[in-house]
Amino acid sequence: MSREIHGARIFSPNETAVTIYQQDAGYILERKVFDRRLTELAANAGAEVMVKARVTGVMTAKDGAVNGVVFRYSGREYTCKTKIVIAADGVESQVGRWAGIDSTHQLRDVAICAQYLISNIEIKSEYCDFYVGSKIAPRGYIWVFPKGDDIANVGTGIRGSISGKDSKLAIDYLNAFVKRKFPEGKILGLVGGAVPVGYGLPRIVGDGIMLIGDAAQHSDPISGGGIPNAMFSGKFAAETAVKAIHNGDVSEKILNDYPKRWEREKGKNFKHICRIRDGVYKFSDDVFDRYAETLSKIPSEQITMAKVFQTLLRHQPSLLLELRHLILAGWV
Repeated sequence: MSREIHGARIFSPNETAVTIYQQDAGYILERKVFDRRLTELAANAGAEVMVKARVTGVMTAKDGAVNGVVFRYSGREYTCKTKIVIAADGVESQVGRWAGIDSTHQLRDVAICAQYLISNIEIKSEYCDFYVGSKIAPRGYIWVFPKGDDIANVGTGIRGSISGKDSKLAIDYLNAFVKRKFPEGKILGLVGGAVPVGYGLPRIVGDGIMLIGDAAQHSDPISGGGIPNAMFSGKFAAETAVKAIHNGDVSEKILNDYPKRWEREKGKNFKHICRIRDGVYKFSDDVFDRYAETLSKIPSEQITMAKVFQTLLRHQPSLLLELRHLILAGWV
C-alpha cells in the first residue's frame, strides 16, 4: 500500500472542484509489491512460478480442445500439458486468439492511456483527483493518484476512437496537463497501453480454456480500473475449473458456468454502466461546469448520487433535458 484514500475530488473543465469525502474509501497500491505478494501467496499454496517465461502458442488435442501451452524460458522452448488453460494476458489476449476465441476490440471499446510517476508536486494526498473536459481528456479523464505527500501517478485515458484526432494522442493531453499543473514536477517513470472499457467479450471460454481479467474485458467501463474485477473474474474461473476437473469434463459447455456466474454477479451491470457513461459523454463542458458549481456548494460528506440529481434538478430544472440519457438508462 502506498497511500490510504478518504475520498475523491472531481474537477470540471473550468476546474471547479466537487469533493466527495468518504472515510477509509480505499488504498493506492504499490503495484509491483502487490503483484509480488500475490505471487508469493500462489507459490506458498503450491503453484509453480516461472518468471520471464513467455507463452508462444497453445497445444490442442485431436478434437480441437486446448490441452496445454508452448512457452520460451531461459532461451529454450518448452511445452506444458494442462487440463485447463486460464488466459490472463491482458487486452486482446493472444492466448485466447490462438485458441480460436475472438479477443479483438472495437476502438470505441478501449481507452488509450499514458501515465507518469511524478515527484516534487503539491497534492492533497488523502484524495484521488479526476479532471474531465473535452479539451483536457476527450471521452476520458485525467487522474492524480497520490503515492506519498509529494509524489503521485498522473495519467490520462482517452477513447480509442478519439486517439489521433487532430494529431493528438493520450501522451499529448497528459503533457499539456503536467506542464500546466505541475511545472516543477520531476518525472520518474512512464507507462502506457490500452484498457478495455466495453461490455465484455461475447465469448470468454472454449474447450479447455477460459479468459479472465482484461483478457475477458472485465475492467470497469467508466474508470477502467481492473484489479477488483480481475480478482472476481479469476475467482469465478478458478472455482469453475476445480469443479470441471473434478468431474472430468472441461468442455466449453461445462466451463460456460464461469461466464454465466460473471454475468449474474458482475457483468449484468456493465451494459447499464456503459449507457450511463455514453450519456454523460454527450454533455458539453458548460454542462459539466454548471453541475460542478451546484455540487461544490454541498458539504462533501453529504454528497450521494441521489443527492446529486435532486440538487441539480432543483437548482437547474433545464438540466432535465440533458439528463434524459441517464433517465432512459434507468439510473435516475
